[in-house]
Amino acid sequence: MFAGKVNKPNFSKLKLDFKGIYYIPRIIKASKLGDAAILKEIIKILAQNKIKTENSLKFNPELSLKKGTYSKIKPNKQDQLDIIKAIKTLNNLRQYNFSQGVVVRNKKIISIEGKGGTKKMLEKSRSKKFRNNGVLVKFPKKKQDLRVDLPTIGLKTIKQSKAAGLKGIVIKNKHHVFLDKSKCIKFVDKNKMFISVK
Repeated sequence: MFAGKVNKPNFSKLKLDFKGIYYIPRIIKASKLGDAAILKEIIKILAQNKIKTENSLKFNPELSLKKGTYSKIKPNKQDQLDIIKAIKTLNNLRQYNFSQGVVVRNKKIISIEGKGGTKKMLEKSRSKKFRNNGVLVKFPKKKQDLRVDLPTIGLKTIKQSKAAGLKGIVIKNKHHVFLDKSKCIKFVDKNKMFISVK
């Protein structure tokens, strides 16, 4: 199981056995299509070797949150409009197969997650003018294989969202890995932020 950003190895520096030499061209070919394609190819290779891939939440259901709000503060009308805009934006992003996050503030798209990941997107979203305004919505990508590749939220993401001046984070019901749950909830309550699961 892995959670969050995982750095790809340098394929040319890997020391491979015969099986590795046999399979690596397929993985390199898939890498040109993005991370989701690499993971799909590895799952296929494992299946050919009679190894079944299971969703990590089967073993760690406590790492996912069900629908609801997990903070003292609930999203208000303005926040709800930002959330709707963000979800619509993610649903329309066919060409960005690496985007699983979007930041919306005052019904305006501020930033869409690129290959740099959530951290870079949040750094781009910082505002001197706005504090405690706007949302980060993080949902799985359309082609994401949910057995191995789930959006991850943890204390780092929450702190980065606070630094970006955002008010809340929205994730999808049972479609994520949520780390350090109690620390995150304590932090958002202290900073008048919200965590919402749709």
